Amino acid sequence: MGLFSFTQKIAIDLGTANTIIMCNDKIVVDEPSVVALDRKTDKMLAVGERARLMHEKTHENIRTIRPLRDGVIADFYAAEQMIRGLIKMALPRGNGFFSSLRMVVCIPSGSTEVELRAVRDSAEHVGGREVYMIYEPMAAAIGIGIDVEAPEGNMIVDIGGGTTEIAVISLGGIVANKSIRIAGDDFTTDIQEYMRRQHNLRVGERTAERIKINVGSALTELENPPEDFLVHGPNQMTALPMEVPVSYVEIAHCLEKSVSKVETAVLNALEQTPPELYADIVSHGIYLTGGGSLLRGLAKRLSDKINIPFIVPEDPLHAVARGTSVALKNTNKFNFLMR
Repeated sequence: MGLFSFTQKIAIDLGTANTIIMCNDKIVVDEPSVVALDRKTDKMLAVGERARLMHEKTHENIRTIRPLRDGVIADFYAAEQMIRGLIKMALPRGNGFFSSLRMVVCIPSGSTEVELRAVRDSAEHVGGREVYMIYEPMAAAIGIGIDVEAPEGNMIVDIGGGTTEIAVISLGGIVANKSIRIAGDDFTTDIQEYMRRQHNLRVGERTAERIKINVGSALTELENPPEDFLVHGPNQMTALPMEVPVSYVEIAHCLEKSVSKVETAVLNALEQTPPELYADIVSHGIYLTGGGSLLRGLAKRLSDKINIPFIVPEDPLHAVARGTSVALKNTNKFNFLMR
């Protein structure tokens, strides 16, 4: 048997919005966290981008599910099907059958025991022999090249799809952390509600997401502002088609409440930080990662409010995945990984 047994190693950043799988330091899968299932047989029809294209456009025999809500597994069966489908994409030659899979999976720092178990069970059901877990802010810190085991304080604010993870890291551990369930998805919902309330226009999740990408902003004054974005949809009252131009200033007002909650959470985490580490953070700055960090003007707004520079590193979207991949190579060295 020894002849055929080999261990495949993969790192999974299981996100509310996107799931990224890395193998041998390369991103092999970067797909939306969506799965399409047949309503009658519960058989998986599509996963990732193909399922996202079906989202909000299905008929009664197909349902599309986003199995993760607020960074944790909300639909266990759908999550398992999705992870299985994405691993098959990542490792097509194995047809999903491996003698053993070693995985490192990312989880929110505010996860409960039950949520941890759900992730571990899902990973084991899809063939994980050795399953390690790492907290998202820790993975993000490793991913942007911070020496997390050094005796100095670093602060990470990781704004994902379902949660915003804020952590102060020193000596390979999390000293102070705050995990709030306000993130990219909430920005999208805010935009949907705003369009309905302000313009009498019904928009779906995907259109709201496009508005956020094209004209999303955390400030009402930007140095190089984006052009207005044209939105098409049905009028709420008459159901007749409408066309509405949306400006970044409008979206900045509509996201005000959610962005303020992120600000407050950062201040709360700073309050819990020991003074010596606080001094390190002031001199290094605070690192912003995750998709939410790409919101125009967010780093400037936080820097002005908190008086500490906020830095958006290169490619903040894949920072967590890259850190998870580094952790995969150092499973015997990093003591903060959870089995």
